[in-house]
Amino acid sequence: MYIKCDPTAKVHTAEEVAEIFRSILRSENEVDQQKEHFWTVGLNTKNRILYLELVSLGCLTESIVHPREVFRSAILKGVANLIFCHNHPSGEPGPSEGDITVTGILKKGGDLLGIKILDHIIIGENTLYSFKTEGLI
Repeated sequence: MYIKCDPTAKVHTAEEVAEIFRSILRSENEVDQQKEHFWTVGLNTKNRILYLELVSLGCLTESIVHPREVFRSAILKGVANLIFCHNHPSGEPGPSEGDITVTGILKKGGDLLGIKILDHIIIGENTLYSFKTEGLI
């Protein structure tokens, strides 16, 4: 599912990305707010947002993420860069082992395709975790 966005919008920080997706979460019904979402942000070379996409809507504790689905739109739309973002309904943004593993797999996929992975952001209730800030990307 694509999410409409301003074609001139740029992102500069993990906090800006997190706020975009917190806003989207707030607009959903209460049941869906309690599910894990995995989104991608496709960016051009100037980090202008080309698209926001909900790749996976999971359950309370996980969402299924596969490189095929993550990179499909990125390839079709010719993006230069990607940012991943997902929420933790528990409110605690620390990454799980699964989060770390899937980020590594997606990073390798991006390297292979020539698409730079700028960050993977996990949003909690009022906090976030940035793989870039923590030196994991």
